[in-house]
Order: sequence, then C-alpha cells, then structure tokens
Amino acid sequence: MKALFISLRPKQWGKNVVVFAGLIFARDIFHVEKVLSALVAFALFCAISSSGYLINDVLDKEKDSKHPKKRFRPIAAGAVSTATAITIAVILFLASSIAAFSLNSNFGVVLTSYFILTFLYSLYLKNIIIVDVLIISCGFMFRVIGGTMAIRALSSSWLIICTIFLALFFALNKRKAEYLALKESATSVRQTLGQYSEKFLDQMINTVSTGCIIAYALYTLDPETVTKFATRNLVFTLVFVIYGLFRYLYLVNNRSLGESPELVILADKPILICITLYAVTVFLAIYV
Repeated sequence: MKALFISLRPKQWGKNVVVFAGLIFARDIFHVEKVLSALVAFALFCAISSSGYLINDVLDKEKDSKHPKKRFRPIAAGAVSTATAITIAVILFLASSIAAFSLNSNFGVVLTSYFILTFLYSLYLKNIIIVDVLIISCGFMFRVIGGTMAIRALSSSWLIICTIFLALFFALNKRKAEYLALKESATSVRQTLGQYSEKFLDQMINTVSTGCIIAYALYTLDPETVTKFATRNLVFTLVFVIYGLFRYLYLVNNRSLGESPELVILADKPILICITLYAVTVFLAIYV
C-alpha cells in the first residue's frame, strides 16, 4: 500500500493549490459555500492528476529505470505492478470525473479536458520540443480555470496569462536542471532533452521571466483591477514576485536544483518567507 500511495505522487498535489487563485482574487474566501466548492475542486484535481501520474509512470517504466532518481519510483522499481497501476488510474479517473460533473458541468468539462491533455502529453506530446513545456503550462491554466468554474466565477484573463508565464518559468527551469544533471544520457531518459541546449533554455527562461514580471505588473495596474479592488495597492506585491523568481533562478543556477520545483520551494526558507509575505500583502490589499 505504501508503494502504491507513493506512486500517486502526493508531493505533487501542491501544484493544485493554484485552483484557489480564482477564489482569492474573486474576494470570496469568506463565502463558505464557494470555499467548500474550491476544496472539492482541489481534491478532484489531486485525484485525476494522480491517475495521470500512474499512466505516465507505466508508459515511462523503462526510461525511468535508467534515471538516477526516477528509477526508485515504485512502478519503475517493480514494487507496483503495471496491472495494479492501470486499474487504480481508471478508478480515479472515473470517480473524479463523475464527481466533477456532479459539482458543476463546466468544471467537469475542464477537469476531463485536463486529463485528456495530460494523457496525450504522456503518450506523445512530451517528445516534441517546446510543445512539452507548453503543455505543462496549459495544465496549470486548466487548474486555474477549473477553480473559477467550480465556484461559478469568471476567469480573469490576466490571471490566466500570469499563470501560463509562471508555469513556463518552472517547466523550463526543470528542463534545464534535468539537462545539466543528465548531460550525455539525457536523450535516453527524456527524448526532448537531446534537442534542447543550455543556451536555448536560458534564452527561453529569460524571455518567460520578463514576460511573467511585466504581465503581473500590468495586471496590478490595470484599470479594471484597480476598479475591482478599489485600490492600487496590489502593485506592492510585485516586489515579492520579482524576488521569488530571482531566488528560484539562483537556486537552479548556483545550487543545481530545479528538477522538482515543488520540493525546492518547500525546502527553501527565503522563498517560503517570500510567499508568506506575498499572501499577507495580497490579503491586506484586496480584503482590508
């Protein structure tokens, strides 16, 4: 059971917290019914993403066995059989899909679309350079849209744009970390890594980092945003966004981290402090 639970990748569930973005920026965190809907949406995204991880690990079993870290994954190591993994994946998919449509038909469509996207990614799209990281960012976009659909709110265009840039930032840095760690054996583990180069990845990271900062800055100063929150104080949160991105780049380039973004963030105190201060500042800016 322990090996099966590990195969669900509970450490990856933290990615689904972006589901709450719509709730927070819609100023509905004190609306009990919407909070409960967002929590259900979060749980369903965790379930269906675990279904996707199981399928991905089954498809990548041979390649993962050659990876210095991924070879310890239960499916690659043989601790969880292929049949068991596929069975649990199907059960999770069906259960989460039915529950999603019961909550909200629009949310159900978003959740199943997210699963289809991740399935196609595992099956083939992850082998296409550039498309592989774009699919990852789209996955986060679906999470944000799904979160707003679950509480029956409208998705902010700015929120979606910022999410795409931020997701691309993490995805590209992950590719760079993998590329630097694997080097000659990169292609045997992930096909697209052989097509990337350190210089090309740095160029894309620089572009995405700039886009992320500019998009968020424009969002905070957009007349619609100022009118919605009746304040321009959200712009003060920009400093935390800039620091967070630069701190992460420091960890990737100077400490050779980045292969597991969620672990890097949770283990780095300066980033955790930055996220806390950002959250407090956002709350003060739009709720007080």
